[in-house]
Order: sequence, then structure tokens, then C-alpha cells
Amino acid sequence: MGPPGVGKGTQASILKDYFNLPHLSTGEILRKEIALNTSIGKTSKKYIDKGLFVPDEILIEIIEEHLKDPNAQQGYILDGYPRNLQQVDDLDNLLKKLNQNINVAISITADKEELISRLIKRKKETGRSDDDSKIISKRQDVYWNQTAPIIDHYKKVNLLKEINGLGSIEEVTQRIIKVINL
Repeated sequence: MGPPGVGKGTQASILKDYFNLPHLSTGEILRKEIALNTSIGKTSKKYIDKGLFVPDEILIEIIEEHLKDPNAQQGYILDGYPRNLQQVDDLDNLLKKLNQNINVAISITADKEELISRLIKRKKETGRSDDDSKIISKRQDVYWNQTAPIIDHYKKVNLLKEINGLGSIEEVTQRIIKVINL
């Protein structure tokens, strides 16, 4: 977890290969649904284009579907979920139902101005609609208001590992691998 632009998706993609685990990115899943113009995609696009999160009930259905996949039975990397305390509860309940658990929660941190700069650069490279400067600012605010409290939750249950997200991609990757392998 971490604020928009911190490198969650980049790191999750690298770690999935390193640990040979499925990478379950709610953002990627939703972008695929949008590209396919599915009903979930159409509904999700309305929220995403306003810099808002997709409703929890849609996300938990998507997560459950992917956690039941046979490829996810030996582990997986969740990217972009959970993002608020309700989603933490939803995920905890789902994991109990599926007889699974969380081994570690990684929080990648970085300076807000650096993150905004990264997102503006990403918009130029990828054209993502949610990387507009107004939406970036709103996404940052939404993150700190809704998502940051889950950091405290995972600290309390001794699952949180905080990682400095500044530096090269490789440096950040090595920091994450180091804390996972402790």
C-alpha cells in the first residue's frame, strides 16, 4: 500500500516474478473491465474519472473471484486493496471464509511532491485519465483520509513493514525483498 504514484504497481509486478506469485491489482483489473466496456467497467470509470475509489462491494466481489483461483492458492500479492478500514474488515472476513491469511502488509512511502511529479510524468507516458493534476491532488487527499488509517491497523496487528519508496526501482525492490525474507 501507499499513496498514488509511490510505485505499488511497479513493485508488485516485479515481486510477482521474484516470488512466482499472482499479482492481483485492483487498478489493473478495473482498467481491463473499463477497456472491455463491461458493466463493472462502466460503473468504475465514473468513480475513477472523478478521482474517487470504486465502491467496496464491487471490489470485494472482484477480490473474492481472484482469491478463489487455483493459481492463488499458494499465495498472491494484493495491490491497491484494501484502501480503507471497511475493506480491511471485508478482506478479513473473506480470508476467514477462504481459510487464508495475510503474511505481511507493505507500506511504501515517499514525499508528496515527488509523487505528484511521478504521476504527471506517468500521464505523459501512458495517458491514464486519473493522472490529471486536479485528480492527482484529490487522489492524494482521499488516500490520506481513507487509506492511511489502515497503516495503523496493520501496525497494531504486527503485519506492517514500512519501506522508503525513494530511490531507483531496484533499490526499493531490494528493500521490500529484505523485509519479506526476514
